[in-house]
Formats: sequence, structure tokens, C-alpha cells
Amino acid sequence: MMVKAAEILESEKSSLGRLMTTEMGKTLRSAEEEAVKCAWGCRYYAEHAERFLADEAVETPASRSFIRYQPLGVILVVMPWNYPFWQVFRFIAPGLMAGNVGLLKHASNVPQCALKIEEILLRAGFPEGAFQTLLIGSGKVDRILEDSRVEAATLTGSEGAGIQVGSGAAKRIKKVVLELGGSDPFIVMPSANLDEAVKIGVKARVINNGQSCIAAKRFIVAEEIADKFERAFVSTMQSLKLGDPFDEKTDVGPLATADAVTSLHADVRKTIEAGAKLLTGGKPVQGKGSFYEPTVLSNIPTNSPAYREELFGPVASIFRVKNAEEAIRIANDSRFGLGASAWTNDKSEQELFINELEAGMVFINQMVASDPRVPFGGVKRSGYGRELSTYGIREFTNVKTVWVK
Repeated sequence: MMVKAAEILESEKSSLGRLMTTEMGKTLRSAEEEAVKCAWGCRYYAEHAERFLADEAVETPASRSFIRYQPLGVILVVMPWNYPFWQVFRFIAPGLMAGNVGLLKHASNVPQCALKIEEILLRAGFPEGAFQTLLIGSGKVDRILEDSRVEAATLTGSEGAGIQVGSGAAKRIKKVVLELGGSDPFIVMPSANLDEAVKIGVKARVINNGQSCIAAKRFIVAEEIADKFERAFVSTMQSLKLGDPFDEKTDVGPLATADAVTSLHADVRKTIEAGAKLLTGGKPVQGKGSFYEPTVLSNIPTNSPAYREELFGPVASIFRVKNAEEAIRIANDSRFGLGASAWTNDKSEQELFINELEAGMVFINQMVASDPRVPFGGVKRSGYGRELSTYGIREFTNVKTVWVK
């Protein structure tokens, strides 16, 4: 059934992509890629779930002792709009393969995507009720969590939403996995391939029109190469084509809502008023659509939104540092700890970043990305628990100890 779901996602990527683009504005190219990535996740767990969930023998004095992984039951799945299919399939593929069922409360601005996901699973042969979409507002989430049939919850979203669902689960003593915001650092040291760092850095900032929890947001650059990096980065940001997300030539489409533009612009203005320097962009695009100019800020004051908050849109902040130790200090000076990217060909620096960066994921000489083969999740205010890989499929299982004398 999971393989069949993958086949549907792949064969209908064009129509599914158009649906995603229509509802939340991501480029059609990236939307189609999202459908294919969901298929990859389905195939990965269809192939590996049996091995991930197999009994694990443990050497003890018992004649037989082992660990068995069994499903918890009904899982409440609260998901955001920015990756309307992938975020949900990050639960579906491991969660259903483990034997659980899901109740989806999707973001209210992507209802057609939410219904289409349920339809795909039904067409793939999953029984009715194995995965249900609930078209409800956020105000009813707590009532569902209260239901005795619901055993656990998973949420991807804002800090506020995570606090609400996390505290609701805690007072009912129910398991919850939270994947919340991020203000990911992108560190560039003198030994890095600068051209590659600029190219990938821009991509990492404007991916999904800048609306990604693991998008690079704070660019922390060694003083020695900062001028060169800044010039190239600003030039590349200025060259991006804004426009119709259905146009294959478009690099950056609109933000998901008009309110998102208003909020982002307010944060940019407050940061500039606090003393930051505007290098390019810095304002909404006038006319039809919720567009915001690709923006680069530097000299970021510590009391500004660009230093402390997650700016959800195509806005990059550049910091200059003397060495790797200062880069780590600034990178860690955040309540978030989701992902981090560090660019260096110095092996000792690589090891330093791997050990010292406070993040759930550290990528060296590559942008942060989700991949079914490795765990996804953060530390600090970015949440807890893991999705994907072996760890993700076991999050919603009863890890049962069995001892046979």
C-alpha cells in the first residue's frame, strides 16, 4: 500500500504540484519535487520498516530477552502549510508502517492538500480511517488531544503552537514530538569554496520562498573573506527572479499570506531602526501578490528581530567574525537549535563545529536538508523528538522489553 502511494505521488506530481502552488505559493518546480520526495519517503519505509521494527535480542541471563516495537495507536498530526505534502508524509511513511493511524489537522490555508493526502492513501489501498483529514480550526486541537483514543501527537509549527500542544499532551501524559522554529546559522570560514558557499547559501535562504524552518537565516562569515562573500551574496540575491510561481523561470514566488508580508516587513524595519545596514531589498513588492524583495541585512544589533527571531521569508542577515570560536558563539546565541551549516575545508574546524554547534543537525559544506535516511529534529526551543530514519519510526512505538525465563 505504501509503494502504491509512492506510485500515485510520482505519476501525479504535476497535478499535485499545481495544487500545492495554488494554495501556498511555492514555485511549481519545487512543488513537483516535493511530491517526488514524498514518494521517496514512502518507498524508503516500505523497504526498511520491517528491519527497523524487528525484535532486537539482548544478552541477559534469561533464556530469551529482546525488545519489541509495537504501535501506540491513534496519533494526532498537526502540520503547517509551508511543505503541505512533505511535512505530512514525514509522519505517514514511518507512522503508518509502524502500525499507527493518523488524524491530520492541517493548516487552514491548505485544505485541498489535506483532503488530497487522505484520498491518495485510500486509493493506495489503506483502509478507511487509517488516515483521516479533519477540517477544523486550531481551537479544537486540544479537545481531540483530550480524547482517550488519541495516544500521542506530532506537531511541526511555531513555538506558540508547540507550547500549546506540548502542554496539552503533558497534562494528559501523552507522548509528543515537536519540530518548531529555527534560526539556522550558515558559517563560512576562509578555507571554504567561496563561490559554492555563496551559491548554496542563497539557495538555502530563499528555498520555499524563504519559508522553511531549516532555511539558512544567519550568515556568519570570517572577517578575512567577508567583503568578497557579501558582494557576491548581495549580487546573487539581486539577480533572483520574483514572479508567478507557475512560471518555470521564477526563482522566488509569493509568501503564503498577506499577513506574512506585513509581519516580515515589520521585523525588517525594526532591525534597520535598531541600527542594521540594509544592503539590498527591504520592502514588499507593490502590485498583485504577497511578494517581498530578496533582502540582505548586515551589522545586526543584538536587540533586533533579525538577531533574536526567525524571519520567515527571503531575508538574510550577515555577521562578521574573527575566528571559528566567535562564529560558534554567535551561532549558539539563539533560543533555537534546529539545523546548522558550516563551510570549511579545515578538518579541525569541521570537528569543532560538529561538536560545539547547538543544533539537532550539522551539515558541513552543504545546506541543511531533510532526508529519510537520517534523523530530523532540533534542540532548545526548536523542539524535541525525531522524525525520519530509524529514530522517527520508533518515536510512536511502545519500546517493549520482553524477558523469558
